[in-house]
Amino acid sequence: MEAGERKEHVRKQRQVLIFFVLLGIAQAGSEPKHYSVAEEMESGSFVANLLKDLGLEVDELSARAPRVVSKGKKLHLQFDRQTGDLLLNEKLDREELCGPTEPCVLPFQVLLENPLQFFQAELRIRDINDHSPVFLDKEIILKISESITPGTTFLIERAQDLDVGSNSLQSYTISPNFYFHLKLQDSPDGMVSPQLVLDKTLDREEQSEISLTLTALDGGTPPRSGTAVIHIEILDINDNAPEFAKMRYEVQVPENSPVGSQVATVSARDLDIGAYGQISYVFFQASEDIRKTFRLNAKSGELFLIQKLDFESVQTYTVNIQATDGGGLSGSCVVFIEVMDLNDNPPELTISTLINQIPENLQETIIAVFSVSDPDSGDNGRMVCSIQDDLPFFLKPSVENFYTLVTNTALDRETVSEYNVTITVTDLGTPQLKTEHSITVLVSDVNDNAPAFTQTAYTLFVQENNSPALHIGSVSATDRDSGTNAQVTYSLLPPQDPHLPLASLVSINADNGHLFALRSLDYEALQAFEFRVGATDRGSPALSSEALVRVVVVDDNDNSPFVLYPLQNGSAPCTELVPRAAEAGYLVTKVVAVDGDSGQNAWLSFQLLKATEPGLFSVWAQNGEVRTARRLSERDAAKHRLVVLVKDNGEPPLSATVTLHVLLVDGFSQPYLPLPEAAPDQAQADSLTVYLVIALASVSSLFLFSVLLFVAVRLCRRNRAALGGRCSVPEGHFPGHLVDISGTGTLSQSYQYEVCLTGGSGTSGKFKFLRPIIPNFLAQGAERVNEANSSVRSSFQFS
Repeated sequence: MEAGERKEHVRKQRQVLIFFVLLGIAQAGSEPKHYSVAEEMESGSFVANLLKDLGLEVDELSARAPRVVSKGKKLHLQFDRQTGDLLLNEKLDREELCGPTEPCVLPFQVLLENPLQFFQAELRIRDINDHSPVFLDKEIILKISESITPGTTFLIERAQDLDVGSNSLQSYTISPNFYFHLKLQDSPDGMVSPQLVLDKTLDREEQSEISLTLTALDGGTPPRSGTAVIHIEILDINDNAPEFAKMRYEVQVPENSPVGSQVATVSARDLDIGAYGQISYVFFQASEDIRKTFRLNAKSGELFLIQKLDFESVQTYTVNIQATDGGGLSGSCVVFIEVMDLNDNPPELTISTLINQIPENLQETIIAVFSVSDPDSGDNGRMVCSIQDDLPFFLKPSVENFYTLVTNTALDRETVSEYNVTITVTDLGTPQLKTEHSITVLVSDVNDNAPAFTQTAYTLFVQENNSPALHIGSVSATDRDSGTNAQVTYSLLPPQDPHLPLASLVSINADNGHLFALRSLDYEALQAFEFRVGATDRGSPALSSEALVRVVVVDDNDNSPFVLYPLQNGSAPCTELVPRAAEAGYLVTKVVAVDGDSGQNAWLSFQLLKATEPGLFSVWAQNGEVRTARRLSERDAAKHRLVVLVKDNGEPPLSATVTLHVLLVDGFSQPYLPLPEAAPDQAQADSLTVYLVIALASVSSLFLFSVLLFVAVRLCRRNRAALGGRCSVPEGHFPGHLVDISGTGTLSQSYQYEVCLTGGSGTSGKFKFLRPIIPNFLAQGAERVNEANSSVRSSFQFS
């Protein structure tokens, strides 16, 4: 059965149980059924079949789980669940259970579970004649004066019979004699008392002693009997019998009175003197229980306690005391002793049904059914049941002295998984006594909590060029449930971006949430990516939650600087023209480079590494501008070769070099001569003749170039006057004096630079890089640059 179905099944069972509890309460108020059994029957003896009274069939018994519940700890009856028979659980002794009380009735209940129902009944124990009459004194001594006239009655101690009804003591007989006959007298307590009646005058001188046999008979079938010997001593004349001051004494004695304490004092007097006036006190017709509990001082008439009293066992005592003088005359009185109840018995609690474990989220669930009792009387026997105030339980009374412990709201195992319920039963006596019983209730888990991530979003940093299967971080989720409901598995959720190849980038350990990079990451290709991770428990139904994971690829210095200008592609070198009239700080050109890395790995610095004439040119470290370090002179060589080092700020730093060719010209009238690669000083001397030939051949070309340059300057001035001083750049193929660079790199568009010359003397000439255009032949080289350097993102202008 699935957990949801099992939960629903338990809920329905609880509802049915509550219904039958209420039904049992209604039925409990009906008149109890009566059954009877004779005492001394063997254990297992049949008492009655309860199927009809319970309204059940045999096949329903096992499901209803019936059992017998009775007051106290002893269980006298048992219930046969197979046949519905009520059987004796032990041999019953009516005299032990009820004493002289008649009828002897034992109340009991039949408790039916599933659903809960109470059936009240009473078992009456019938007396059998299993006790013979017994005289406590086997020899009864009577002292009778010879002056006693015929017809005088003498009281005789009666016999004791523990049986009741017709089995109790019924009659007495006396052995045949010439002087006495037996008279039976009904006592106020319903018992028959024997009296000895004198038939003829006694003569001590003729016979000083008489012995008679007294026989007591009960009414059983067959009857039982007991005997005692009456020994009569004939005395001289004594004409005054003792007389008590009161015929009835009433005293109240607390049940906690100590042994040896005085209970009462009786007093009698005799008008005779001498031996006939000396009085002695004895118990008269006292039961064995009275003789075990009290002691009578024969001379003073003081009654002492020799055994602890117990109100719950005996509430009253009737003590008959006889006063006899020296002449054999006697008188009697009654001492009525009432035992005062004290609160000396704590309440008793008996658990009938107990459920130690219940699932959470259930309403009104019965935890326990119990009964309470207190053998004390009055307020001492009245009880109040309670539990702690801070618990989600309450006590619901059912039938008399029966209670059910019920939940008053749905429990939450994640808040409290175990409750210790202490049931306190307190009586109303003084001082109050109480009994406590602790019940441990375990709350079983239901999958009602989804896993919760420790963070709603995780940011993980991974250094690029990592090794595959690298542990890059972890996610963690916890579940407040327990057992399988708290076991969490992790998974990658489909990315929102369908173009993100998440399955080839990362993986997750389903058991512990560890994340691993599946391949080496490249910052220049992918700087960051996001995905969601799911955590699912193993409950039924399963619950889940999500968390966002952002992976940031940390840049590594794995890209060297790339020079955009001047081009270093092995084609004809680019020559920069510098007028000889240039002042110190004159801008010769600007080295433009980018780095595919980011941050400090892309911070570039420039350094003049080599120069044909050291000290003539300098490079600004921050922006790559190449400027004259001093004023040029006629003695400076016309051609110069500069090697500039471009270095990033990574660790370790990467670098690139760029070679610049600078031609010093007078005005810009000299022809543009591309400078060959600088040869060693030894080679220059050998090739001097070649250079002279080339110089002569270049004179004519320089002249033609000067004419064309002059025409271009005039046209530029004219256009600048019309357009506000701007030089127009022709579309299409670029003339030879334009510097052309291209690349995607970090620049947002291609750039080309046109040199515009101003009029005037050659010493004051200036040139500017204008509208940037870069041809396509550098496109392949610039594809390796992924991110633009911030220092060259905008158009730049040299002046």
